[in-house]
Amino acid sequence: MSIVYNTIFINGQAFNCAKSMSLKELLLYLEFDLSLIIIEYNNNIVNSCEFQNIFFNPQDQIEIITIVGGG
Repeated sequence: MSIVYNTIFINGQAFNCAKSMSLKELLLYLEFDLSLIIIEYNNNIVNSCEFQNIFFNPQDQIEIITIVGGG
């Protein structure tokens, strides 16, 4: 069985991912701590409980914002 890929854009950079990959799977693959990021998907902020329900279409755009603590 061959894998079908979509080209999406992550923070403006082209990225090929499997069509069957969810947003949550992608973020874990990229080794993000899901509790420390905010995701904008096609210009909409996504609640983390929805990550597993989002699958990509070609040309989708994702912005990943990392929360950094400090003092």
